[in-house]
Amino acid sequence: MASLNLSYSTTTTTISSLSTLRKPKPKPLAFTSNISTKFLKTQTFKTLTPLKSKPTTTHSDLSPLDSTTTITHLNTNTTNNLKNLKSRLHNNETLYGIFLLTFSPTLAEIAGLSGYDFVVLDMEHGPGGIPEALACLHALTATNTPAILRLPESSAAWAKKALDLGPQGLMFPMIESPIEAQEAVSYCRFPPRGVRGSAHTVVRASNYGIDEGYLSNYEDELLIMCQVESVEGVKHVDEIAAVDGVDCVQMGPLDLSASMGYLWDPGNKKVKDMLRVAERAVLNSEGGNGGAYLSGFALPYDGPDDLRKRGYHMVSGAVDVGLFRSAAVEDVKKFKRGLEMDGSDDEQEDRQDGDEKYWSE
Repeated sequence: MASLNLSYSTTTTTISSLSTLRKPKPKPLAFTSNISTKFLKTQTFKTLTPLKSKPTTTHSDLSPLDSTTTITHLNTNTTNNLKNLKSRLHNNETLYGIFLLTFSPTLAEIAGLSGYDFVVLDMEHGPGGIPEALACLHALTATNTPAILRLPESSAAWAKKALDLGPQGLMFPMIESPIEAQEAVSYCRFPPRGVRGSAHTVVRASNYGIDEGYLSNYEDELLIMCQVESVEGVKHVDEIAAVDGVDCVQMGPLDLSASMGYLWDPGNKKVKDMLRVAERAVLNSEGGNGGAYLSGFALPYDGPDDLRKRGYHMVSGAVDVGLFRSAAVEDVKKFKRGLEMDGSDDEQEDRQDGDEKYWSE
């Protein structure tokens, strides 16, 4: 590395506006080396601001904010910027999402930045619990991506802890009757309309009590999803879809196939026929008062487009573990295929152009 020789320049410079003491202006150091002083002169430092923030005041960044201004600012950036899944469904949009089983905040952030309409944090089959879900919620909030928590079981305790984190939706597993659906809804509502325990003054769902309108708005914004994934559930699916407060009926084809005795053959025609019966019942409920939207996740033999064409309004097309597994397996296969090839150096050079994008794919 070239050594730096320091000497005093005779040129003058402007003192920073942040200085408050009037002192003689020192002569700046000039660098006489291979490093260009033009580079140093052109560097500026700017205050970073959130891309999507919309300040509601004209206060300077260095000025103290009163409590009223702070509350308004927080409400604008944490609540209004997040797209509401419920309102989008009411606008007849078809939403596309992904399931997250790893509970990796990094993967959650990537999913949000990729453009998924929602991310389901799967506490039923994934290893994560409330603390891990909270870390992923932080990552998703930073990308303005709505989160849905799938509970390990349908219970008041799990619903309460999950709701206090502030997701946009809850998914209740293995709902088999309208009574169980009513109970699930009651877990999401405060008394006297439900049995949810109250700590709304200090939990994340209400911006830790800063959002004074939380109690008035949370029912309108919360998406309640009931999973129908058994023969018994399919028998009552029309009644489940008609329960007040149930916004979506999530189909569970894998558990449904197991309940029919086809655990190893979820694509069996009998399973598909049973699934179509349930789908038609939910779709028929959408046009009536209190109907629910149809939601589900894609499988290799029943892709996202297939679900969309059959009337699903919420489609989960991938699982983070599955995506990484497929990419990892293919990566290893690609390398092993190279080992098996006995080509010459010239042939390897011919293949170089095709591999240039390998690490960026």
